[in-house]
Amino acid sequence: MNTRNPQAEARLLDALGQIRPEELPGFLDAHREELLTESRPFAAYMRETFRKKGVLQQNVFLAADLSENYGYKLISEEKHTVNRDTILRLCMAAGFSMPETQEALILYGMAPLYSRFPRDIVFLAAIRHHIRDVHQVNALMQSCGLPPLTNERE
Repeated sequence: MNTRNPQAEARLLDALGQIRPEELPGFLDAHREELLTESRPFAAYMRETFRKKGVLQQNVFLAADLSENYGYKLISEEKHTVNRDTILRLCMAAGFSMPETQEALILYGMAPLYSRFPRDIVFLAAIRHHIRDVHQVNALMQSCGLPPLTNERE
């Protein structure tokens, strides 16, 4: 699974800006290795990132305060959530870095963390300081006068 690479994305966008519509089939063929072509890119990305980090899915679900059943359904994309906090909980519990968290959000179809939103600032700080505990992040949110991470239950 290719992970997000800002330099590669910039090169692709630059190249894309210089081709004509009739050249698109050749462009797609030439850049096939850099494109996300899996039918479930979020599922593939999460599993691969968990594997690289040496974390067990059930431990991530427990740390994210999600039921194992619901967590597996989310990771496999059998279930879908519109609650961004749920995906953030998974990323935090697995110890994702900032780029890994951003990639997971984007692949899930959600907005990446943005440093001008107060809640996102707190979450970005938590990632930077390796805070993986949901309760600690919620305490930080509350100390800043922000609502805690919501917990979606199946």
